[in-house]
Amino acid sequence: MAGMLDGKVAIVTGGGSGIGRAACLLFAKEGASVVVADINEPAAKSVADEIGAKAIAVRVDVTDRASTDAMAQAAITAFGKLDVAFNNAGLAGRTERFTRTGDFSEEESDRVIMVNQQGVWNCMRSELQAMMAGGGGAIVNTSSLAGIRGYAGMAPYAASKHAVIGLTKTAALEYAAKNIRVNAVLPGGVDTPMNATMPDGWMDVVARTQPMKRVGKPEEIAEAACWLLSDRASFVNAQALNVDGGWSEVLSGN
Repeated sequence: MAGMLDGKVAIVTGGGSGIGRAACLLFAKEGASVVVADINEPAAKSVADEIGAKAIAVRVDVTDRASTDAMAQAAITAFGKLDVAFNNAGLAGRTERFTRTGDFSEEESDRVIMVNQQGVWNCMRSELQAMMAGGGGAIVNTSSLAGIRGYAGMAPYAASKHAVIGLTKTAALEYAAKNIRVNAVLPGGVDTPMNATMPDGWMDVVARTQPMKRVGKPEEIAEAACWLLSDRASFVNAQALNVDGGWSEVLSGN
């Protein structure tokens, strides 16, 4: 049986660790050639080496449009085209303690907004141009449950993840007739290096309040992204898919 991404060329940002690494490995297993893109070049190279000949590592700073343009061009140079992209790079923001909205420094908040919001926009603009030239494609952006509800103590993160959903839905409407689908995944608590830096006990609270009584695995988010990028989801567009084990229903009071 053919893999979900057979013959496709994929970009994964934040591909050097966590959900991004899991996605790179899965996409390759499902038949894609993969551009492992990360600001941490050694981490990206390690993942690309693990995959083998069907992968290249690219250092990308998603806050820099020239860098995201170069990333998209690297896919075309190495593999001839760009079919799908998983824009997954992101920051949690200040993690040694939760901070009230009025207490975030300009430097702290600007960095989160630049990576999580402007970074996704930069990636999408570069990828959309390449996909338009190639006749179509699909994009999945990583938002969060913080993209659909408030998260006390994490204002810049919540604001940026809300923005990702707005960008996703808007681009999906604009490019649908051009054979480009755009969706988002909204992970709940997931066992990633980023979440490991959250305040002590936070992930334990997530696990206790989760209907499934555990946190998610990076591979589980990668599976959802892979399906959304594949032709098996050919009529799925402009959606923000919760991949959270039902945690959002607990948080909404249901």
